[in-house]
Amino acid sequence: MATQQISDAELAGQPAAYWTGVAYEALISYARARQAEKGYTQPQFWLLRNLSRNDISPDGEGMTLSELREAMTSYVRPEDDLAAEAEVLLERGWLSRDAEHRLWLTEEGERARVDLARNAPAIRAALHEGIDDADYVTTLKVLRRLIRNAGATVA
Repeated sequence: MATQQISDAELAGQPAAYWTGVAYEALISYARARQAEKGYTQPQFWLLRNLSRNDISPDGEGMTLSELREAMTSYVRPEDDLAAEAEVLLERGWLSRDAEHRLWLTEEGERARVDLARNAPAIRAALHEGIDDADYVTTLKVLRRLIRNAGATVA
Protein backbone atom coordinates (compact mmCIF):
# COMPACT_ATOMS: atom_id res chain seq x y z
CA MET A 1 0.00 0.00 0.00
CA ALA A 2 1.39 3.40 -0.96
CA THR A 3 1.83 5.95 1.78
CA GLN A 4 -0.02 9.17 1.10
CA GLN A 5 2.26 12.21 1.10
CA ILE A 6 0.96 14.99 3.32
CA SER A 7 2.46 18.46 3.12
CA ASP A 8 3.74 20.23 6.22
CA ALA A 9 0.86 22.71 5.90
CA GLU A 10 -1.64 19.85 5.84
CA LEU A 11 0.06 18.14 8.79
CA ALA A 12 -0.09 21.38 10.78
CA GLY A 13 -3.88 21.26 10.52
CA GLN A 14 -4.21 17.62 11.56
CA PRO A 15 -5.71 16.83 15.00
CA ALA A 16 -3.03 15.73 17.45
CA ALA A 17 -5.54 13.53 19.31
CA TYR A 18 -6.09 11.42 16.20
CA TRP A 19 -2.36 10.90 15.59
CA THR A 20 -1.51 10.23 19.23
CA GLY A 21 -4.26 7.62 19.32
CA VAL A 22 -2.98 5.94 16.15
CA ALA A 23 0.57 6.05 17.50
CA TYR A 24 -0.47 4.63 20.86
CA GLU A 25 -2.27 1.66 19.32
CA ALA A 26 0.55 0.95 16.85
CA LEU A 27 3.29 1.17 19.48
CA ILE A 28 1.45 -0.98 22.02
CA SER A 29 0.59 -3.57 19.35
CA TYR A 30 4.19 -3.72 18.18
CA ALA A 31 5.64 -4.08 21.69
CA ARG A 32 3.08 -6.70 22.69
CA ALA A 33 3.71 -8.73 19.53
CA ARG A 34 7.47 -8.77 20.20
CA GLN A 35 6.86 -9.79 23.81
CA ALA A 36 4.47 -12.55 22.72
CA GLU A 37 7.20 -13.88 20.40
CA LYS A 38 9.36 -14.27 23.52
CA GLY A 39 6.59 -16.09 25.42
CA TYR A 40 5.20 -13.47 27.77
CA THR A 41 2.70 -10.64 27.83
CA GLN A 42 3.11 -6.99 28.69
CA PRO A 43 0.75 -7.30 31.71
CA GLN A 44 2.79 -10.27 33.00
CA PHE A 45 5.95 -8.15 32.79
CA TRP A 46 4.18 -5.29 34.58
CA LEU A 47 3.11 -7.63 37.38
CA LEU A 48 6.69 -8.79 37.85
CA ARG A 49 7.98 -5.21 37.77
CA ASN A 50 5.39 -3.94 40.26
CA LEU A 51 6.29 -6.69 42.73
CA SER A 52 10.07 -6.37 42.43
CA ARG A 53 11.97 -4.34 45.00
CA ASN A 54 14.61 -3.97 42.27
CA ASP A 55 12.18 -2.25 39.92
CA ILE A 56 8.88 -0.44 40.60
CA SER A 57 7.98 -1.74 44.06
CA PRO A 58 9.46 0.45 46.79
CA ASP A 59 9.66 -2.40 49.30
CA GLY A 60 9.11 -5.71 47.49
CA GLU A 61 6.04 -6.41 49.61
CA GLY A 62 3.26 -8.56 48.23
CA MET A 63 0.17 -6.92 46.77
CA THR A 64 -3.40 -7.99 46.07
CA LEU A 65 -4.72 -7.90 42.52
CA SER A 66 -6.75 -4.85 43.46
CA GLU A 67 -3.65 -3.07 44.72
CA LEU A 68 -1.74 -4.04 41.60
CA ARG A 69 -4.56 -2.83 39.34
CA GLU A 70 -4.55 0.50 41.21
CA ALA A 71 -0.76 0.78 40.90
CA MET A 72 -1.02 0.18 37.14
CA THR A 73 -4.07 2.35 36.54
CA SER A 74 -2.26 4.79 34.24
CA TYR A 75 -1.09 2.09 31.82
CA VAL A 76 -3.13 -1.10 32.20
CA ARG A 77 -5.55 -1.49 29.30
CA PRO A 78 -9.25 -2.33 29.73
CA GLU A 79 -8.79 -5.71 28.03
CA ASP A 80 -5.90 -6.71 30.32
CA ASP A 81 -7.03 -9.47 32.67
CA LEU A 82 -4.57 -9.20 35.54
CA ALA A 83 -6.13 -12.15 37.38
CA ALA A 84 -5.58 -14.46 34.40
CA GLU A 85 -2.08 -13.10 33.82
CA ALA A 86 -1.20 -13.64 37.49
CA GLU A 87 -2.43 -17.24 37.27
CA VAL A 88 0.03 -17.90 34.44
CA LEU A 89 2.85 -16.46 36.53
CA LEU A 90 1.77 -18.53 39.54
CA GLU A 91 1.84 -21.67 37.37
CA ARG A 92 5.34 -20.77 36.14
CA GLY A 93 6.50 -20.33 39.71
CA TRP A 94 7.34 -16.67 39.14
CA LEU A 95 4.77 -15.54 41.72
CA SER A 96 3.40 -17.03 44.91
CA ARG A 97 0.16 -16.19 46.75
CA ASP A 98 -0.24 -15.99 50.50
CA ALA A 99 -3.32 -16.64 52.68
CA GLU A 100 -4.40 -12.97 52.33
CA HIS A 101 -4.36 -13.33 48.51
CA ARG A 102 -1.30 -11.11 48.17
CA LEU A 103 0.97 -11.93 45.27
CA TRP A 104 4.71 -12.13 45.90
CA LEU A 105 7.58 -12.24 43.45
CA THR A 106 9.62 -15.43 43.79
CA GLU A 107 13.37 -15.67 43.24
CA GLU A 108 12.62 -17.39 39.93
CA GLY A 109 10.23 -14.55 39.08
CA GLU A 110 12.93 -11.97 39.78
CA ARG A 111 15.33 -13.83 37.48
CA ALA A 112 12.61 -13.92 34.82
CA ARG A 113 11.95 -10.17 35.24
CA VAL A 114 15.62 -9.41 34.69
CA ASP A 115 15.72 -11.71 31.65
CA LEU A 116 12.53 -10.24 30.13
CA ALA A 117 13.80 -6.70 30.67
CA ARG A 118 16.64 -7.50 28.28
CA ASN A 119 14.10 -7.47 25.42
CA ALA A 120 13.18 -3.81 25.91
CA PRO A 121 16.25 -2.23 24.24
CA ALA A 122 15.67 -4.16 20.99
CA ILE A 123 12.01 -3.16 20.94
CA ARG A 124 12.93 0.46 21.57
CA ALA A 125 15.66 0.39 18.92
CA ALA A 126 13.28 -0.97 16.28
CA LEU A 127 10.66 1.66 17.10
CA HIS A 128 13.21 4.48 17.12
CA GLU A 129 14.85 3.48 13.83
CA GLY A 130 15.37 6.56 11.66
CA ILE A 131 14.49 8.97 14.49
CA ASP A 132 17.34 10.89 16.04
CA ASP A 133 17.22 11.64 19.75
CA ALA A 134 16.82 15.40 19.20
CA ASP A 135 13.67 14.86 17.11
CA TYR A 136 12.33 12.40 19.65
CA VAL A 137 12.90 14.84 22.51
CA THR A 138 11.23 17.64 20.54
CA THR A 139 8.23 15.40 19.89
CA LEU A 140 7.88 14.59 23.58
CA LYS A 141 8.22 18.24 24.54
CA VAL A 142 5.44 19.14 22.10
CA LEU A 143 3.23 16.34 23.46
CA ARG A 144 3.87 17.46 27.04
CA ARG A 145 2.90 21.03 26.09
CA LEU A 146 -0.28 19.81 24.39
CA ILE A 147 -1.13 17.90 27.57
CA ARG A 148 -0.60 20.99 29.73
CA ASN A 149 -2.59 23.12 27.25
CA ALA A 150 -5.44 20.62 27.63
CA GLY A 151 -5.40 21.27 31.37
CA ALA A 152 -3.89 17.96 32.42
CA THR A 153 -0.87 17.35 34.60
CA VAL A 154 2.31 16.03 33.07
CA ALA A 155 4.12 13.48 35.23
